[in-house]
Amino acid sequence: MRRRVRTAVATLAAAAGIAGVMVQSGSAGTVQDYPEFPYPVTNYQEDNRGQFHFSSRGGWINDVNAPLYYDGEYHLYYQHNPHGLQWDTMHWGHATSTDLVHWKQQPIALEPGVHPGNLFSGGGVVDTENVSGLKDGEDDPIVVYSGTDGVTVFYSTDGGSTFQTYDGGTPVAKPAGTSRDPKVFRDEATGTWGMVVWSDEGGNGVNFYTSDDLLTWTFASRYQAGWLFECPDFVAMPLDGDPGNVQWVLSDASGEYVTGAWDGTTFSTDQTTPLRFNQGNSQFGGSYYAGLTFMNLPDDRVVSMAWQPGNAGTIWTGNMTFPVQMRLETVDGRPTVLSTPVGEIEGLRTDTQTWKPRMLDGPRAAELLDGVDMDTVEIEAEFEVIGRTESRFGFRLGTGEDGWFDHEVVYDSATQTLDGVPLPLEDGKVRLRLLVDRGQLEIFGNDGRLYRSLNVNFDSMPGDDAMELFVDGRVRLTNLAVHQLGSIWGGESTLTSNLGGKWYTDSGVWSDVSGGKQGTSGGDAFYLNTTTGTDFTYEADVTLNSGTAAALTFRSNRDASRHYTANVDSRANVIKLWRPGRDIATYPLAVELGRTYHLKVVAVGPRLRVYLDDAAEPVIDAVDDTITSGQFGLNVFNGTAVIDDVQVSEP
Repeated sequence: MRRRVRTAVATLAAAAGIAGVMVQSGSAGTVQDYPEFPYPVTNYQEDNRGQFHFSSRGGWINDVNAPLYYDGEYHLYYQHNPHGLQWDTMHWGHATSTDLVHWKQQPIALEPGVHPGNLFSGGGVVDTENVSGLKDGEDDPIVVYSGTDGVTVFYSTDGGSTFQTYDGGTPVAKPAGTSRDPKVFRDEATGTWGMVVWSDEGGNGVNFYTSDDLLTWTFASRYQAGWLFECPDFVAMPLDGDPGNVQWVLSDASGEYVTGAWDGTTFSTDQTTPLRFNQGNSQFGGSYYAGLTFMNLPDDRVVSMAWQPGNAGTIWTGNMTFPVQMRLETVDGRPTVLSTPVGEIEGLRTDTQTWKPRMLDGPRAAELLDGVDMDTVEIEAEFEVIGRTESRFGFRLGTGEDGWFDHEVVYDSATQTLDGVPLPLEDGKVRLRLLVDRGQLEIFGNDGRLYRSLNVNFDSMPGDDAMELFVDGRVRLTNLAVHQLGSIWGGESTLTSNLGGKWYTDSGVWSDVSGGKQGTSGGDAFYLNTTTGTDFTYEADVTLNSGTAAALTFRSNRDASRHYTANVDSRANVIKLWRPGRDIATYPLAVELGRTYHLKVVAVGPRLRVYLDDAAEPVIDAVDDTITSGQFGLNVFNGTAVIDDVQVSEP
């Protein structure tokens, strides 16, 4: 049930025509100069931009490539068009993290014109023993594999930042038919390396190759299956935690997989029907696709990330799923991959609310989460179905007073399904875990037995971020916790401010530039923070570069239809204090374009004072009792301005 229809697709189509001005074009060059691609700086506050799901600063992203760990950092490479918002000439984008959660955008890793061939999806590994002989310096070689209709090798000797081409790009393996998406794996039992490559030779399937040096590859066998389409992964996992019972998991781009045995050259399985890692829309353009597992992890975990298509903004398209830890357990007599968020998510938790066990019916459930914020949250809950009473229960996310909601997560005890996907009760109970982001929702049931990634365009403006627990019938709540999650993009904005709330664009175009936050608009444009105040000192540096006015806004409501604003006005040559419907006071000033003014507002009750350039006395001292409290913000009118060093303190 939706309150409004989003226009992301229309926005994407319109923006694609001007992609060149959003993300500057890179040019082919030498291995030494190609990483200098100039990404635009962004604070990641655009509507639907995930706050804890990785997305590129600009441009299009798709498949995960060569995820690996080296020397204290996780490396995430990915299919990338940095010059536009749609799939086009593929580059390898690059981001790094020290905790699998907070990602830092890095320069392009593989670039057309510098690196030969079609730079399509592939895998990679850290050559810790230098079996390739490519080591040159202190860093271990990082060897990655890409290319279509033949596997091309690239390698890095500087920790994964820049890559050289091995042997001029001569293919090291060339399956028959159309082929792509090589993924390398380690076979600990034989002490050798393996590679799995998708091809359509005689139908969908994969070729297996083996190697002792990561460079010379020998064809070993082929496994064919109609379901097995592109972006294969192949990883060993202990069954039920038993290191003596290791099985191999072979999967494709949609997350379909079978388990079986690997004898060093051949994969065998008695399974003809694959299971799925993820029960979302697992296709190109859906909500889960082309996942890969990390190589060279410092522990025994199996960690995966996938591409989550379907989300888009004015300068970006697509994001990655939140990283999950996979484990192989016997479910209904069959080895099954279960997925749960990596434990590092706990580092994002900024606040936690918990509720004690209780019986719930409809009215009791509806009031339980009243007033709990739902912008970016993790929800953990366990319910017990009592007796034979059939019930439906779950969470309505993004609710409003008129009964609308953005998405409903429903468990039906009669059919034992979660969101329509089978999930049997365990000892009469069901455990739910939800990751709710701005445009992404990931659902986990019964400790990962169900894993479901969705695109949901939650309204990211404050005030439309409520949620509701609902129960049709009766059910026992055995535990409930709601964790507020912080953004992984801290420090991305160029705006200096001590406001602890979240900034969001209400109107106009706001961007990060050298020296602060730049606003541009043909009318009034507001950039607001969720922090509110009643009595305070509010100040900032304001530079009007063109147009009419730039200002500090305070005591505003969520959409700036009510507020006070103190501005520098070049058209009237004044400093003005105003609110919608009334100019409260002015002070004459010959406003200079391009000059930085320091504005300070001291608000105590109805008394509002405006100071200029750190003067001891206010230039405006007025009384207005219309608005007593509200949010802080920035404003530009009919022009372009840069505002920085935004500070709030005691009056």
